[in-house]
Amino acid sequence: MREVVLDTETTGLSPDNGDRLVEIGCLELTNHMATGRTYHCYVNPEITMPSAAQDVHGLSDEFLADKPLFAAIVGDFLAFIGDDPLIIHNAAFDMGFINAELRRLGRPLLPATQAVDTVYMARQMFPGAPASLDALCRRFSIDNTARALHGALLDAALLAEVYIELCGGRQPGLVLEANDVASDATGAVQRITRRPRSFAPSDAELDAHKNFMTNLTDPIWEK
Repeated sequence: MREVVLDTETTGLSPDNGDRLVEIGCLELTNHMATGRTYHCYVNPEITMPSAAQDVHGLSDEFLADKPLFAAIVGDFLAFIGDDPLIIHNAAFDMGFINAELRRLGRPLLPATQAVDTVYMARQMFPGAPASLDALCRRFSIDNTARALHGALLDAALLAEVYIELCGGRQPGLVLEANDVASDATGAVQRITRRPRSFAPSDAELDAHKNFMTNLTDPIWEK
């Protein structure tokens, strides 16, 4: 099962007000395990960076001036995500910005059904609790000390760990109990074999069944 964890940085909060994408970060998961494949790019937004947005992610006009336009990277970006589920924290925000850029280019939009919203997952699992990425990192003891500023690829990597925990942790349901295995002197793991159980009926159970059967009227197996 392939999934893509995705995060973006932008010039503001609303593409409807003219805000634009400035960074995309993606991380590939297969069967809830990171494969090491990533996609990351900065994007020239073609507008001035507001100071409030720069305070969040640290991306300045000077830094973004020589970065490619979205039109130049859209092919590689779409090829990386494919049709696989997109794991996004507050999916409506990122999908809104991505689709606004696609709409400008006359490209087909990404369907909302392709996104898996981890904010929704967290609120379903922990009603009333904070659901920010930082709050979930604290809840699951995920080290986010490198997150002095928001960054798309860093946040995607943190979100991947959060998402795996929201899904039950790595290999959910496959954890061995401590009394199921033992180690010999060499450290090799050996499984402890339990004594087989007997499920044969007792004499008393057989007599009770026989008495019950004699009370049946006109049983079908005697026709």
